[in-house]
Amino acid sequence: MSKLRALIFDVDGTIADTERDGHRVAFNRAFAEAGLDWQWSIPLYGELLEVAGGKERIRYYLQKYRPDFQPPADLDSLIASLHGTKTKYFQQMVAEGAVPLRPGVKRLLKEARSQKMRLAIATTAALPNVTALLQHHLGPDSLSWFEIIAAGDIVPAKKPAPDIYHYVLQAMSIPASDCLAVEDSYHGLTAALQAGLKTVITVNDYTREQNFSGARLVLNHLGEPDQPFTVLAGNTGEATYLDLTLVHHLDQDRSSSYI
Repeated sequence: MSKLRALIFDVDGTIADTERDGHRVAFNRAFAEAGLDWQWSIPLYGELLEVAGGKERIRYYLQKYRPDFQPPADLDSLIASLHGTKTKYFQQMVAEGAVPLRPGVKRLLKEARSQKMRLAIATTAALPNVTALLQHHLGPDSLSWFEIIAAGDIVPAKKPAPDIYHYVLQAMSIPASDCLAVEDSYHGLTAALQAGLKTVITVNDYTREQNFSGARLVLNHLGEPDQPFTVLAGNTGEATYLDLTLVHHLDQDRSSSYI
């Protein structure tokens, strides 16, 4: 009998399509408001996503693409200010309905709650962004669905380091063997695997070509009864969407990964 007791979700790119038409656009609006001529194109943002964390992304961009930029004496404050403005714009976009949940997410979360499955979030996204996204799509009480929401700078080393997952597991007092992580990227998978977590990947436009060796499943999305997923790697039997029956099947198959 399965011992699986908890699902741990990433947010950006996993719970919602936040990156290309959400965070990227919000960053560009923040740069414009600050009078900066920086513009992150869709391809460039794909490269910047290799760096975990929005503030870290700005610093990397300056180092690689804007060596001519004359930083102020307190560069950390500028970066923090830009990131704060970006968060404001992102939350506005969420409130306007411009950042949708991915297929199957709401259904799986509601099923997990109905079956008393423990839920948590492990993300590098800023906590205010996570809060806004969840409450807009799942309702004002949705934060209580999750035993812990570990977000932003709660740990110093971000994914692909496993620290955020270790933090969640310790806070929940639960072994990794009793949990399944849902991620969308190589960095997220690496972090989850290093923490000993079985992992399902749902790719997006930025991550579909990444290496997901070690994942139990790689899907284009979690699927709905009327919107079946596409299995990119792994074995789902007759299932056409990820539900708790399939989740428990993945847990019962102890033979490493499918890939």
